Amino acid sequence: MKTSAIVRKTFAVGDMIRDAGLTTPDDIQRFDNIVYGEDKVWQSLDVYRPKAINIEEKLAVIVSVHGGGWVYGDKKTYQFYCMSLAQRGFAVVNFSYRLAPESKFPASIIDTNLVFGWILDHAEEYGFDTENIFAVGDSAGAHMLGLYTNLCTNPEYAKVYEEKYGIQTLQDLKIRAVALNCGQYHFGLEEMNNEMTDNLMKEFLPEGGTQEELELVNVDTYVTEKFPPVYLMTAEKDFLKEQAPLLEKVLKEKKVPYIYSCYEGTKKKLEHVFHLNMKLADADRCNDAECDFFRYYEGRICKKDEKETLSFLAH
Repeated sequence: MKTSAIVRKTFAVGDMIRDAGLTTPDDIQRFDNIVYGEDKVWQSLDVYRPKAINIEEKLAVIVSVHGGGWVYGDKKTYQFYCMSLAQRGFAVVNFSYRLAPESKFPASIIDTNLVFGWILDHAEEYGFDTENIFAVGDSAGAHMLGLYTNLCTNPEYAKVYEEKYGIQTLQDLKIRAVALNCGQYHFGLEEMNNEMTDNLMKEFLPEGGTQEELELVNVDTYVTEKFPPVYLMTAEKDFLKEQAPLLEKVLKEKKVPYIYSCYEGTKKKLEHVFHLNMKLADADRCNDAECDFFRYYEGRICKKDEKETLSFLAH
């Protein structure tokens, strides 16, 4: 059995248990199943907004790039998490993208680029403040968001993708800040010794994970000083916990503003992507902190002393 099939079966059971009994909050307005590409099933998105805020009033945007090992997941599995972010005063875009192995890399990056383009094109219709676009990604989604943010901020890296894959980044897009949660940011010898990672890369990458391909999808290699501010999150029992310090080292070297938080549970030890579980108080604690981080860069939190404020936001 392919690793992707095992991941899909295992993750689906966990997500079903996690979200059992959850419903759309009464204070959320949702716009569902909006097609942003040619594939009506996989290239579709939802928009969530606080119901109390008129749609003519522009809101800062959070774009969610879901995880799932590059082979699993869709907007349905992230709807409750994304609606909780919208309850914190944001317009949230929750999208599905084409998955491996049926759609090899860079299909997911192409889809991510299409979604950000869709946001710019439909800002008036859905009340998006395009001066304040933020993004969150977890696990494989954090990896993808990191790659995409590099494309938007590193011209030399973007040139490689344009020449190799025909991807043209959006000239009018500025991602103000990102939250990278429990992500994979580097594929070196140690990482590729992990059987699951190795198998997933063989299914994800078109040539099965050659050295050249792996080098091209290392997030940490291509970060520049133009990378936006980062809320970098992991947890005490996150199986990708050792990845976060690798990215932190580069952020520090490039002088990119960031917060690094390794969360510890108030009642039990926190595991990979715990922040997606809307039944956990610790998830609220993390998501509150990340939204406060975004508000700070939106200007909704006083910027008198950046160092002091960022320290305060680090939970």
